Amino acid sequence: MSHMTGRRTIADMQEAIRRMKREQDVCLLAHSYEAREIVEVADYAGDSFQLSVMAAKAPQQTLLLCGVRFMAETAKLLSPDKTVYLTSPTAGCPMAEQFSPEAVRRYKQEHPDVPVVAYVNTTAALKTVCDVCVTSSSAVKIVRALPQKRILFIPDGNLGHYVQQMVPDKVIDLFPGGCPIHGAVTPADVDKARSAHPGVPLLVHPECPPAVVALADFVGSTSAIMEYAKKSDAREFLIGTEISIAEHLQYDCPEKRFYPLTVRLICPDMKATTLADVYALLSGEGDRAAAQITMDAETMRLARRCIDEMIRLG
Repeated sequence: MSHMTGRRTIADMQEAIRRMKREQDVCLLAHSYEAREIVEVADYAGDSFQLSVMAAKAPQQTLLLCGVRFMAETAKLLSPDKTVYLTSPTAGCPMAEQFSPEAVRRYKQEHPDVPVVAYVNTTAALKTVCDVCVTSSSAVKIVRALPQKRILFIPDGNLGHYVQQMVPDKVIDLFPGGCPIHGAVTPADVDKARSAHPGVPLLVHPECPPAVVALADFVGSTSAIMEYAKKSDAREFLIGTEISIAEHLQYDCPEKRFYPLTVRLICPDMKATTLADVYALLSGEGDRAAAQITMDAETMRLARRCIDEMIRLG
């Protein structure tokens, strides 16, 4: 293992990380909400579902994921034979951990004919009691494709409300829950941002409250927002999702301008991972045992079912 002496600059660490990845045959995956210096050294960067697909396709047998636990679990479910590490083992997701499998089991006992649709932002344990998984980009398509008229959508009530608007012929039950970061955005934030940047299109994630989504010029997943901004003829954009997306877009499209809808749109769990953490894990200074994602065979088998169903319908 390679160790550095003296002061490590960002560029030094990035260079060492690229070298150690090659030497150890490691695939580095970074969620789009991670810091720029991490995204720059990743083999793949994208939203949670893109990362899982890329993880399964990657030729490397070792995956190092920079993001939060449910993403690393999903990567493991789709690549059960690979070794998966979560760079920052404490990085969780309040939305993914909001409900227990017992709450869903109770609902299913009372409503045995109603399928449970789980947003991919759920724990593996919660996925074991769900019928189909969805992403923010595939939710509308998959809910529309289900034969049942009534469904339970968990855990994000705002995304569930958005799906209900898009699929009005379904009856969608919701548990009270969601992303505390996106969920805290208000129409007053939109008014303030629009007065500072008049006429600039607003692109928002459907995890934002319905009152904010209703004011948007475009609504979509993280990857859809980035794609829209890159392809659009507009020169300026208000970005209504985690503030790192405005930063990445600014690097990717230097001729355009990107403004966060509000500086409160910052996810502490996504910011828990640092470039130094990535370096430490690859160099052997970090605790690989604590970082490794493991699940028992039964959890993996049951949780995998709703992901396979998502792939079939999506």
